[in-house]
Amino acid sequence: MAQPNPMTNIDRLAITLIVIFSVIITIGVGGEQLCGTDCPFNTGPKVREFSWQNKELGAEDTAFIMTFDRPMDNQGVVDNLVIDPPLPGKVSWAGKRLAYTLLQPAPYGESYQLNLRGAQEKFAASDNLGRTMQPFASSFSTRDRALAYVGTDEEQDEKGRLVVYNWTQDEKRVLTPPNLVVLDFQVYPEAKAILFSAVDRTRPNEGIQDSQLYRVETGLNLDEEAAAEFTPTLELVLDNADYQNLQFQLAADGEAIAVQRVNRDDPADFGLWLIQPEQEPQPLDLVGGDFAIAPDGKTLAVPQGEGIGIFSLENIQKEPLDFLPRFGQIVTFSPDGTAAVLVDFNSDNPEFRYVRSLYLVDNRNREQKLLDTDGSVLDCDFDPAQNNLYCLVTELIEGVEYQEQPYFVEINLETGEANRLAQLNEFQDINLSMAPDGLGLLFSQVVTDLTDTEEPYFRTSSGAAITGGQLWLMVPGVTPDQTQLEALPFAGVYPRWLP
Repeated sequence: MAQPNPMTNIDRLAITLIVIFSVIITIGVGGEQLCGTDCPFNTGPKVREFSWQNKELGAEDTAFIMTFDRPMDNQGVVDNLVIDPPLPGKVSWAGKRLAYTLLQPAPYGESYQLNLRGAQEKFAASDNLGRTMQPFASSFSTRDRALAYVGTDEEQDEKGRLVVYNWTQDEKRVLTPPNLVVLDFQVYPEAKAILFSAVDRTRPNEGIQDSQLYRVETGLNLDEEAAAEFTPTLELVLDNADYQNLQFQLAADGEAIAVQRVNRDDPADFGLWLIQPEQEPQPLDLVGGDFAIAPDGKTLAVPQGEGIGIFSLENIQKEPLDFLPRFGQIVTFSPDGTAAVLVDFNSDNPEFRYVRSLYLVDNRNREQKLLDTDGSVLDCDFDPAQNNLYCLVTELIEGVEYQEQPYFVEINLETGEANRLAQLNEFQDINLSMAPDGLGLLFSQVVTDLTDTEEPYFRTSSGAAITGGQLWLMVPGVTPDQTQLEALPFAGVYPRWLP
């Protein structure tokens, strides 16, 4: 009788592979029952992409996208989504993509952890739920909270110099050399650099009108190694060889700079110039008072007689794209560029000739009157959500000739209600700066000396020598009693939050 052939190595290998594959299939079918959602063989749904993964956010980051690899039980995802610290928001879905839009900007100087586990897939043809998703965890952070100002402390060798304070890290850095007196500054996107005008105190033949424009990096939001090696370096943006440089403004995207200039040899050669990356400065053939670049960086608002002209920066022409009649002052644009805050001097209305009216005008030329004052509108700024407008306004003191009382006002743009917050005793060269995350408003009180003739450069717009300054933080409340005014431990003027 013939004996069967002994099992070969190939037969043994085949049997072994069959057993292994059987086990894998069994685990794949019932993996969650065998070892839970953390099992390496779990075939449950997963997050394919999270747009804020390890990202450093700014106020411009208003929503994240989370993409799954299959349709999900939407409510189950929402119920199991946890952000720590909490960031209130609203959810919308488009197929396998979840969009989470913040109700308010994420507070600066924070680290966040996002976790999602326990949600289940949803079968497309029915309401039945399938496998539980693979747990997902991610982290992200916001930029350090920081501000910049022009120092006034002589003992710290900061007088007239540009100073940046990193609130989150409690670090202060002077960015400009002692010979330069900073007159004004504006911040590039993401706070990477600052554009400023300054005069050189070592040039005795130059005056306060002989400023030049410079760019300096801030050194903020760098990694640890780069921060340790950082040294501020100046870049000359616009010299004063042939023209004196007066007012300037940096576009919100950091691309365009508009400058008011006057020819040294021909004062009649006066007007606005445009500076764009990698291009020579060019005259715009426009003359006007206080001008403003719209947030889109493509249009420029300039007072033109009895109104405000809106001009294109992409196709320079003498004729405006639009004209807003009767308004004499542009205060600011809304952050999204859909509206502007303007002042009507009521010059065509004899009954209101001494009244200034503040308006909000949107891009469809719809006007909303916000308030009237017999004083002046000094500055305004929106809150990040654009629900409220904060202004510094003056009114004449009854019974006192030509003396104005400054006060802060909060205007609800939905209801039109104006709420007084606090008042000041003095108001020299005050500008408001709202924190990008809505923490509060920065402003400064300037200390001056009209008798000081030894300081030729560090002066207010009225010509008084600046001898000191105090920075303040105002956190608006519902009533003046609830509004918080906090004196910050800095000697300086012209503060601005960094974006």
